[in-house]
Amino acid sequence: MKLKDAGFAGASILASVAPLLTGCKEDKCHKCANRKPLNIVYIMCDDHSYQTVSAYDNRFIDTPNIDRIGAEGVRFTNSFVANSLSGPSRACLLTGKHSHKNGFTNNEHGIFDGSQQTVQQLLRDAGYTTAMVGKWHLVSEPTGFDYWNIFTGQGDYYNPVFVDNGERRVMPGYATNVTTDIALEWLENGRDKSKPFCLFLHHKSPHRTWMPDLCDLDLYNDVVYPLPSNFYDDYESREAAALQEMSIVKDMNVIYDLKMADPEGEIHTPGQPGLEGAGRSMYLQHGDKPRPGRMTAEQQKVWDAHYGPIIEKFKRDSLEGEALAEWKYQRYMHDYCRVIHGVDRNVGRVYEYLEKHGLLENTLVIYTSDQGFYMGEHGYFDKRFMYEESFRTPLLVRMPDCCKGALRGEDVEGFVQNIDHAPTFLELAGADVPEDIQGESYLGLLRGDSRGWRKSLYYHFYEYPAEHCVRRHYGVRTERYSLMHFYNDIDEWELFDLKKDPAQMHNIYGKPGTERVTRRLLRELERLQVKYDDPVIVENGR
Repeated sequence: MKLKDAGFAGASILASVAPLLTGCKEDKCHKCANRKPLNIVYIMCDDHSYQTVSAYDNRFIDTPNIDRIGAEGVRFTNSFVANSLSGPSRACLLTGKHSHKNGFTNNEHGIFDGSQQTVQQLLRDAGYTTAMVGKWHLVSEPTGFDYWNIFTGQGDYYNPVFVDNGERRVMPGYATNVTTDIALEWLENGRDKSKPFCLFLHHKSPHRTWMPDLCDLDLYNDVVYPLPSNFYDDYESREAAALQEMSIVKDMNVIYDLKMADPEGEIHTPGQPGLEGAGRSMYLQHGDKPRPGRMTAEQQKVWDAHYGPIIEKFKRDSLEGEALAEWKYQRYMHDYCRVIHGVDRNVGRVYEYLEKHGLLENTLVIYTSDQGFYMGEHGYFDKRFMYEESFRTPLLVRMPDCCKGALRGEDVEGFVQNIDHAPTFLELAGADVPEDIQGESYLGLLRGDSRGWRKSLYYHFYEYPAEHCVRRHYGVRTERYSLMHFYNDIDEWELFDLKKDPAQMHNIYGKPGTERVTRRLLRELERLQVKYDDPVIVENGR
């Protein structure tokens, strides 16, 4: 096997990694050689926008427990994904490779090949015990884990069905709480405590349809969220942006998304009969039986007590035009932020456990999302585009207490991508990093060493035709510019100067005066396509 760094090829986890992480000048430092192996707790949510992590943006919500990870560690200010879609993003995480290399390019037709090389299997080979808890969303069953307990499909917010190492069972309660319960139980009683561990704790929240924990339904009732300045974007000079179907104004369904399922069946969203039916089956109680959305009758009573008055007022107000659009935005934001509040509370539970059991001294703790999400920017919800809000993710990382030289309470500006987690975990474990892994370990960045770090990122989105109608595209992101090419049934280039136009409203591709920067970006795009061996370069004849 070819290795990226032969210096980490030794069999001993302790001996190989200790000098690197502690900053010791001698390989046989007594203190390093006798400390515990390093553990990994990787917490990832589904669709958690960086805008709703108060460490990044305090306009919408306070997330003190998530923020604490960055306050005691680092906040990455340039964290991105390789493909802004749930399944592909997870495949990039586990393999350290771009979508075209790991084979899982889209949710519509993807099935993850679990026989391929994965970080969890490599960690097991290095002496780790590994676990996957929560959202998997890769179709095939997990492989390479000592323990796995995952949602079926997307999972349900209430009383979700879990598959526990192959055995299906209903877990009473709210999904975020239950996922955390399972993870903490494994940490306490399920793992082999003679080995270092790697725990992947993957929450369903805050995935559509943003259903809060019942105890959080009345949170933020008095909050009016600021409308994004480009909420009413007209998509001038951006054809692909205009062709999407994830507009809050046009595409957000008041029943399926916003829970306005009135018992009388009088509320409708024009042009969306499928989602209307799905929404009603999700939210309405049928007699005295639990509804298909998995709520019990008792849970339904609490739900109805909250949403009933909102539904009645919505019917009375008969909103239209901008008033309806902005009402939809507020309802969306209220439920989304309530769901995030539940996530933050549970991150606090995990942190408290690690602290109480003395695990912070030798555990890497990470909080992130499988991709970004729109909070009404460009009038959107969802993700998929290479635009900043869906391309960028929160990433907060706390190095173990034993790691001397680790940054504390600082920002890291280096460009990182979700393909970088796998090599980082392997380097932390003192394990071999295979040559075919395309990501790079960011352990050096956690110590303030950015020498030789990348200056650009590559992105490729594949899922079209499919839900939301975002066209296929690939592109390059540098410190100042973002260049993307939409292809398949469309041929359009978009170029944005992020310094002058951070909201990405003005496509300057082909404009006079941009010729030099465009040539430079095209060369960099081609370099990255060659580097990552993306066959799209052949398709386009360059």
